[in-house]
Parts: sequence; structure tokens; C-alpha cells
Amino acid sequence: MIKTPQDAVCRWLEEQLNWSEVQFLGPLSGGNSNLTWHFSSAEQACVVRTTPNEAISPNSARGIERESKVLKLVEGAVKAPKLIAWCDDLQVMGRPFLVQEWIDGRSVTATLPNSDWDLVGAANALGEDMMRQLADVHSIVWPHEALSTLGRPDNFLNRQLERWLAVRKEHAVRELPLLFELGTWLQDNMPVTERPALIHGDYHLDNTLVSVETPEIKAIIDWELATVGDPAMDVALALLFWGEKRVSETPAFSHLQAISRVSGVVDRRHLAAVWSEETGRSIDTMGYYITLAAWRLAAIVEGAYGLYAQGKVDTPYAAGLEHDVPALLAEAEQAAAGNW
Repeated sequence: MIKTPQDAVCRWLEEQLNWSEVQFLGPLSGGNSNLTWHFSSAEQACVVRTTPNEAISPNSARGIERESKVLKLVEGAVKAPKLIAWCDDLQVMGRPFLVQEWIDGRSVTATLPNSDWDLVGAANALGEDMMRQLADVHSIVWPHEALSTLGRPDNFLNRQLERWLAVRKEHAVRELPLLFELGTWLQDNMPVTERPALIHGDYHLDNTLVSVETPEIKAIIDWELATVGDPAMDVALALLFWGEKRVSETPAFSHLQAISRVSGVVDRRHLAAVWSEETGRSIDTMGYYITLAAWRLAAIVEGAYGLYAQGKVDTPYAAGLEHDVPALLAEAEQAAAGNW
């Protein structure tokens, strides 16, 4: 008798992929918006990605479906899990899911996966590899037949700005004049997108899997926000969580990439130069993009703070946004002044 969604997946894997002895091993960390489950079988291990119960809506599966398309698109060009199967039959467990290969790696935030590594040396190696892997993502450029189903690059930056300015005006929770001042600055100083390409949409070190043997990236994960857009946005978000340069004594989301914030690590400009050398793309306007990355993230997560302020959620993450959102805006202001 099937008792749980995981039981249903086990049976589906056995029936559809002809695997035997399929077992659910447990949930995996990483990926804030979707569920990540680990399964084993006599043939191979795998990872299943699906939407959480509370997120079910007519649009809730779009991110998972998008991720399945992207994993198929990047196979052979980018270090990413191989897509094994896609299931959109709601009779299986009530929501769609994808099946991808299991990669033995670790998501890195506050600690390295190997305590024997030199902290600074390992952090530097991972930072540089993070940029090289991102360059591979951005090698898939527009126009490209497979990219046409992911988005459209025209007017990409302005659409981002208009969307989040409108959201924050309509759903204001507290006075954040700097958010609107910076929004106007971003609109007035918008650069021309250089060769639109596939972008990850949420690229930073903890959305990769790192080898436990050597400080190198084995795979990029969590592709549900991937689209066609301005590649510099991916670089800027990764750089936002890198290095010692900070306005606030306690930076926003201080738990992210704590290994990169120790004395002696390479700085943001060095990593941007690695990406530039790999792609042939300019970093002359990277200050703008870091401003945009910090501003956009602040505009997005302010919504979660609004739920906290209204008493609808009560989590340490949401409570911490009281500090984190203004800290992100301060980062954005600093980058807009050219100090990144």
C-alpha cells in the first residue's frame, strides 16, 4: 500500500525506469522553494525535485518544469546534474517532479566540506571555479532554439525594475526611501545588455555542489529561476555574497558564504576579472549590476518581512529581514558609488 508521496515515487521509479530495490533515503538540504529528496536503488542513486505541499497552485510546478528543461539544455556544456526523467502525471503523487542524477558533493555556506583544507586557499580556489563554471552557463547565448521557451531578453533589465518597484509601492510595509531612490538611479543609469544568454537566476556558492576531496565545484544546482537575460546579473549576485567589503558591521544574510568573508580571500574585482577573461565580456559596469543585485534581492525579500510584520509568519529568517533588507540597500548604495 502506498502511504506517502515518497512511496509513490519509489513505485514510479521501479515501474517507469525498471529500477529495483528503490528506497527513500531522506530529504536533502539546499533549495529554499522546492523539496529535494534522495533515493537509492540497486542500479543507481538519484535526486527527486518537486514542489512542497503548501505551494500547490496552478503555477506552482512551473519552476520544476523549467528546471527539467534547463538540465536537459545544459547537459554536456555545464557541470550540472543529468536529467533522468520528468513526470507530470498528477496521479502519481499529486504534483509533478523531476528525477536527476545523484552527485556526491556538499553545499558550502559557513564551513568547508573538508576540515583539512587551508581556509583561504580553498575559498580562493572555489571562488575562481565558481566564475569559470558560470562562464560555461553564459556560453549558451541568444538566439538559441531551446532558450525560446525560457524567456525573452528584450527590455530585460527595465522589466525587472518596473516589476519590483510596483510591488514595493503596492505592498509597502515600512518606510524605505532608499529603495525607491536607488530604483530611480538604476532606471536612469541602465547599461545595454551585452549578448543575452542563459542565466541561472540565483547563482552563489551554496547553489553548487563542492567536491569533498578537492576545492572544486562538481555541479551547479537549483535551476528553477533560470531564464534568458543579462549574464552580468548572475555574476553580480555571486559577488554580492563574497569578500570582506561591507557597509554594515553585520552584513545581510551573514550565514551565506561565511568562508569568503575571512581575511586574505581574493576580492570581488578579481573574481569578476576571471569571469571576464573566460567569457570575453566587459566588467566596466559591474558596479551597476551589483547595485541591481542587492536592490532586487532587497525588494523581493521585503515581501517576506511584510508577512512577519503582519504576524503571518514567525521564523528567524523572516525576523532577520528587519536588518537584512536595509543592509542590502546600503550595499546597493555603496556599489552605485563605484565602491565594490
